[in-house]
Amino acid sequence: MIPTTRLAPSPTGALHLGNARTFLATWLLARQKGFRVILRIEDLDGPRVKPQFTQQAIDDLTWLGIDWDEGPVIQSEQVHVYYHAVQQLLEAKQAYPCVCTRKEIEQASSAPHSEDGSTIYPGTCRNRFDSVDQAYRQTGKRPAVRFKVPPTRFRYEDQFAGVRSFDLQEQIGDFVIAKPDGSAAYQLAVVVDDARSGVNQVIRGDDLIDSVPRQVLLYQSLGWDNLIPHYYHLPLVVGPDGRRLAKRHGDSRLAFYRQSGVCVDRIRALLARWLGMDCDDSISIDQCLTGFDLKKVPRDPIVFSPRDHEWILRKS
Repeated sequence: MIPTTRLAPSPTGALHLGNARTFLATWLLARQKGFRVILRIEDLDGPRVKPQFTQQAIDDLTWLGIDWDEGPVIQSEQVHVYYHAVQQLLEAKQAYPCVCTRKEIEQASSAPHSEDGSTIYPGTCRNRFDSVDQAYRQTGKRPAVRFKVPPTRFRYEDQFAGVRSFDLQEQIGDFVIAKPDGSAAYQLAVVVDDARSGVNQVIRGDDLIDSVPRQVLLYQSLGWDNLIPHYYHLPLVVGPDGRRLAKRHGDSRLAFYRQSGVCVDRIRALLARWLGMDCDDSISIDQCLTGFDLKKVPRDPIVFSPRDHEWILRKS
């Protein structure tokens, strides 16, 4: 198979410096290694999706010097494919309807909690209904669909973060693959899209590292064992408070810097340093391509400080 990766912005907001660092790392690794690059717009997040951010993401990536070989592929145009995957898992009894609300799950005394404090689904609706239709008839609620997680440990070797191991029931739990409105949830949609487009190299932030067991389980259950990608999870860019970069840390949108007249070479210089490269106050995309070394990418989160913001806006 041709080594293939993807750039997958979500039009729920504008791209910021943290997104840009991950996308630049993805592109640099791909071009160095000869991976094919697909642009995919992940627009399944309902009312949070803002159509104007699709074109803005394309413009921001292009401004950075990032290109792609195929796309943009739009997730919302593939909904029938996700539906068939959900039905396959339901028919195989590897998934089941669930009518539990978030509040009910959080209040369940039997619900375990993950290391980050989030609630793990306790399996309340496992074996409760024979079908989605029965769940709706008996409760009057449109059910979500959850994947049945086996009672085992999951271990894999990340191409950047090293060996990771998860207790599937204690740390992951049965997870949603289709929402009550019938739309595909993130974990399922990503697997179906990656499998259909031949994506076998996935580079992303390490906030998604616990998605690996979920996604590998889906690959295996859908009969796609030979399509499971290699995963690379890079540390995030965070604010001074240690939390992932967001509006609370100020305006770090690429669009803001573009509109402020900042030279793209200056933005790339900051991103390059965050990726472990030595460079001056500006750097071209070709120089990034020459200087990038995955082995030199920092292993700890990158802190975006007010000083960084001021440096970007400094014209001299």
